[in-house]
Amino acid sequence: MTETVIADDAAIAKAVDLLHQGRLVAFPTETVYGLGADAGNAKAVTGIFKAKGRPADHPLIVHIASPAQLSDWASTVPETAQRLAKRFWPGPLTLILKKRPEVANEITGGQDTVGLRIPDNPVALRLLRAFAGGIAAPSANRFKRVSPTQAAHVAEELDGRVDLILDGGPCRVGVESTIIDLSGTTPLLLRPGRISKAEIEQELQCELTVISNTNNDTPRAPGQMAVHYAPMTSTRLIPSERLDESIRQLTDQGKKIGLLAYQFESKPSASVTMIHLPKSPDDYAQGLYSALRELDRLGLDTILVEQAPESNEWYAVNDRLKKAAAAF
Repeated sequence: MTETVIADDAAIAKAVDLLHQGRLVAFPTETVYGLGADAGNAKAVTGIFKAKGRPADHPLIVHIASPAQLSDWASTVPETAQRLAKRFWPGPLTLILKKRPEVANEITGGQDTVGLRIPDNPVALRLLRAFAGGIAAPSANRFKRVSPTQAAHVAEELDGRVDLILDGGPCRVGVESTIIDLSGTTPLLLRPGRISKAEIEQELQCELTVISNTNNDTPRAPGQMAVHYAPMTSTRLIPSERLDESIRQLTDQGKKIGLLAYQFESKPSASVTMIHLPKSPDDYAQGLYSALRELDRLGLDTILVEQAPESNEWYAVNDRLKKAAAAF
């Protein structure tokens, strides 16, 4: 059984020791909990893939403590990367850069680039500073499943597969980092997150090209699969105006339904379990994965999700919801 400990100084020291031994430690970031291994230890990194059931050609993100460490991992650090790091780090932004030759293929999925970021979470930063190296860390969950935003979520997913879970409380942002590829001549947006496309474009004074892998090809970065962030329960996105009809049809069939709503005000029947999330896109994002996990535990037949607005402010949320429902 995996030990979960409050992330005090003793726990941080224990986590650092485990990482140096090549073992796995789950820790909070501002986005989601990460499953960490020593990024300088290729064998340790392979343990991440085994624990998650993640394909080996899917690249990982290396977490670092300081922009000065960029050159430890990237062969070149373009001026655009320096500007974005100065503006947004620590924060929920990952930069894809050309990797140094010695960076293990296990981290990069065999690609010639590496993803790097400095998380904006006090526990993560204390861990990284104490470890004094890069920590490779995807989300601490089974492959394609809902990301964890609390220590208990990690234990649900990976009990016995990770050596230690540092409990730093709920994650503040709740969805994964924005990913920007700066390894070529044109900046690319590979994954939306809390830091918006408009904010990046304003800082760089150029337009981002949006790249979205929605097939089974090898992804350029984490979170680009068509199906991702998905509950085990059948999940459907439904426009607000069609929710009443959809609920009625399913309840008439005797189905047990979960409803994730943000503005829907009707009071469904007793066979419907409803969770309301805030109408603010940032607050909605913070509670999204926890709400999906709560509904997923109930043995329901279907989870209905009220479609969020199709606006720039909701871009990251809609990306996650569409991938969560893509399997069904």
